[in-house]
Amino acid sequence: MLTFVWIEDENQLIGRANKLPWHLPADLKHFKAVTVGDAVLMGRKTYEALPIKPLPNRRNIILTRNKDYVAPGAEVFHSKEAILSAVDTDQQTLHIIGGGEIYRLFIDEVDELYQTIIEGDFEGDTYFPTLDFSEFELLSKKEGIVDEANRHPHTFYHYRRKNT
Repeated sequence: MLTFVWIEDENQLIGRANKLPWHLPADLKHFKAVTVGDAVLMGRKTYEALPIKPLPNRRNIILTRNKDYVAPGAEVFHSKEAILSAVDTDQQTLHIIGGGEIYRLFIDEVDELYQTIIEGDFEGDTYFPTLDFSEFELLSKKEGIVDEANRHPHTFYHYRRKNT
């Protein structure tokens, strides 16, 4: 199975200067719950922005054009085809976790979506690509808890592509 996992604001913003434009611990906890034990695929810039590299208890896969790039503890690939040959998505879940270019590259193959929407209009430079949600069915929707650590209202959504 191939999934997208991401958080966006009300305008589909997902990043600013290769970082999240907000602090939402509940989403980080959700991200970990969804991805632990599986493979995660990200672009080089997303990988380099991670506070902990590689992400623990996950198969870390990086897609980059840089043929000399090395990331200890992670697997580095240079094409979509090479990744799909190396990861049997019938046997292992591959979670695509960013950035925008990587989501665009796999938009026609994605089976499930784990989307978090944070209320607000934030400043940034990277947006989630336009996705036809009519091709997906909503499996679950859960309102996040707003508290001292999670100051912004947020909602977790899980979708599955229809007819898969």
